[in-house]
This record gives sequence, structure tokens and C-alpha cells, in this order.
Amino acid sequence: MQDAATLKKHAALFDEMGSALGLDLQQQAIDGGLPRDEISEAVLRCTKCAHPGQCASLLARPDGQLATPPDYCRNRDLLDYLGEQDG
Repeated sequence: MQDAATLKKHAALFDEMGSALGLDLQQQAIDGGLPRDEISEAVLRCTKCAHPGQCASLLARPDGQLATPPDYCRNRDLLDYLGEQDG
């Protein structure tokens, strides 16, 4: 089981990745397009990523926007799907 600090760190990375892609993950959760259990699974997938530092650096760029998630992102398929639903 992951400790609270790790889960919090990866929840933030997941949310920031969504924002960088132009997605409002919180609003999608409120609207029912992103169920709570899927958010939990996405955070757990993120904790298994070998590149959290690289991801954090990418998300810290001044422009703050991405066209697509990085190839290594374990939530790439989910984020791509949410982007299709949002757009």
C-alpha cells in the first residue's frame, strides 16, 4: 500500500497533467464523466510510473500546456479518452 505522501504527490501530478492538456478533471468528476473509482485507479497507476521527476519537470515548464501526455504516462489512454469526450 502506498503512503499518504506518495498518493498526494501522484494525485497532484495526475491533476496537473490534466490541466496541462486543457482538461478540468474536477469538473469531469462532478459531471460524472470521470468516476471516483477511475480517479483512484489513475492515481495508483501514476504511483507505478518510473518517471515522476521527469513528469514534474515537464509540467513545471513556463508555458504549462501539452498537446498530448508523454509516451511514458501510465494514464495516457485515459487522458486521451477524456480529451476526446471534453472536446
